[in-house]
Amino acid sequence: MDLRKESLEAYLKSLYGEKLQLVSTRKMGETIPTTEDVKGFGYGSPLLVEYRIDEQPGSAVISTMRVQHGFGHDHFTDRARILLWQNSTFAKLPKHVASLDAGYFGKNGRMVSAGDAREFFLLMPKIEGKEYFFDLERVKENGATDLDYDRVVALSDYLAEIHKVKYDCPPLYLRKIRETVGDGECIFGILDDYPDNPGFLDPDELREIEKICIDWRWMLKSKTGRLCQVHGDFHPWNIMFREGTDFTVLDRSRGEWGEAADDITAMAMNYIFYSVQKSLRLTGDLKDLFELFFENYLEKSGDQELLEVIAPFFAFRATVVASPTWYPLLSDDVRRALFNFLENVMASKKFNYRDVNGYLA
Repeated sequence: MDLRKESLEAYLKSLYGEKLQLVSTRKMGETIPTTEDVKGFGYGSPLLVEYRIDEQPGSAVISTMRVQHGFGHDHFTDRARILLWQNSTFAKLPKHVASLDAGYFGKNGRMVSAGDAREFFLLMPKIEGKEYFFDLERVKENGATDLDYDRVVALSDYLAEIHKVKYDCPPLYLRKIRETVGDGECIFGILDDYPDNPGFLDPDELREIEKICIDWRWMLKSKTGRLCQVHGDFHPWNIMFREGTDFTVLDRSRGEWGEAADDITAMAMNYIFYSVQKSLRLTGDLKDLFELFFENYLEKSGDQELLEVIAPFFAFRATVVASPTWYPLLSDDVRRALFNFLENVMASKKFNYRDVNGYLA
């Protein structure tokens, strides 16, 4: 981008006062300063800035991170996280150079300070509607209506449509698989929160599950052509239905690109979850809704390969719904059935969505 002189001077004045005057800039390693705009200011190229305040000279270095895919730096939020952390910790280490501020480039190259940030927030419009999990609770107790079937079609249609948008970026797909296994919000992180020696698990069972997860990570590393647009946390608490099949989704998570199986399992796991709470099996209308969800998605997307890559994503969602922290009132036999499903799916090369009860046994 072009770094405009007036934007840089205005930013420095916001830190040091209106008496500041910008003198010159130059890229580190260069010997000739300039008083003009910095054309093509590149991410990752430190810039030496010289200024005066009441005729007293001062200087500082503006440093950014290079935009690249891989190493966990794919999204601008990744780079923001690193720079904000550096700003808060550099001066805490003896002999380390201090950070004077952290900031961001806004519209038209405007420079804005964020160095005093402690926590962040979002401001969003209020959405009318009712979370989809209320529907599943009703179906569990009273059975499904025609509207419930229509809503399953609407949800699977929606996923088939957003998953059509592909992105050729192998490092991002590898990151998605890696994070599904090892991220703090995903399988390893969820399992770290489990109590020691829970009664519904055998000793060392979680360790063995983690080993199988790593095997799946390596099996999926060649599937980078599957990278597509995703929601990232498409579960019934993040879907607000109004009249009929009109809905809005909430709380997109963990990146805009990923594996379609992540969205599919985030929803499908809950048809199993609600049915298992009642009968330890997938039965009745919840079974019909589950199978319709898969059938319609596979027909609309044409993605039969989904069934060959879905296992670790089902494992992630199963560890969540079986969690004693997130669902403390579940009985041990329900949790055991969910872990049977997890382990049997992970042991299969291809998921059979018509044989869920075989996986639950």
